[in-house]
Amino acid sequence: MSLPIWIYVVVAGVFISAFMAVKTAKEDRDMEEEWIEKEGQVYLDRMQKEKAEKKKVKVTS
Repeated sequence: MSLPIWIYVVVAGVFISAFMAVKTAKEDRDMEEEWIEKEGQVYLDRMQKEKAEKKKVKVTS
């Protein structure tokens, strides 16, 4: 009792689609994490710059 070839093709397509969905989700998550880290570093740099400016103004006053 053999199954038609198109059933094998459909099952293979389902597995390939699932694999690609997982792969794409991981890539998106990695890119988003990289973007968040970059933006966080920009924020921290700005805060340190403002802190240094306040300290400089306080010293010169």
